[in-house]
Amino acid sequence: MKELFNLFLAFAKVGVLTFGGGYAMLPILQREIVEKNNWASNEELMDYYAIGQCTPGVIAVNTATFIGQKNKGIMGGIMATLGVITPSLIIITAIAAFISNFSDLAIVKNAFAGVRVCVCVLIFNAVIKLWKSSVVDKATLAIFICVFLGSVFTNLSPIVFVVVMGFAGVIVKNLGVKSQ
Repeated sequence: MKELFNLFLAFAKVGVLTFGGGYAMLPILQREIVEKNNWASNEELMDYYAIGQCTPGVIAVNTATFIGQKNKGIMGGIMATLGVITPSLIIITAIAAFISNFSDLAIVKNAFAGVRVCVCVLIFNAVIKLWKSSVVDKATLAIFICVFLGSVFTNLSPIVFVVVMGFAGVIVKNLGVKSQ
């Protein structure tokens, strides 16, 4: 029971500290899930994150469900999911009650501008950390470049990139292509 409560608390911390959407949660997830609790490796976290992005629903919820289920079964998935959504439900309910009264204030607009910049930096930091563990040879660098260019110059769904590059990874590794 204590471990289920710990899952709830860890993901509640992720939920309450994540501003800016699913990508902004990466650094917090890395710290809480990989570094602090050892519930997943960086590679597993990225796998769950990729799958969470391709499945219907919110990335944070999907990722929490996968990690919770991996560690404590169905109840772990439920507790992690409840942990990540509870802070949002409380905060959004409170904000919704007052936002129309304050949204036009300059201080509120400026605060949101500052938060957006902060989120960009947090995402960039997460990308750098994930780069180090993901782009490890020429094959993974080629996959990175393809996805980067494809996402910049096309409007393809992230699902397309994940599925196609998943197949590319399997093909490259199964062919034994020496990529270093």
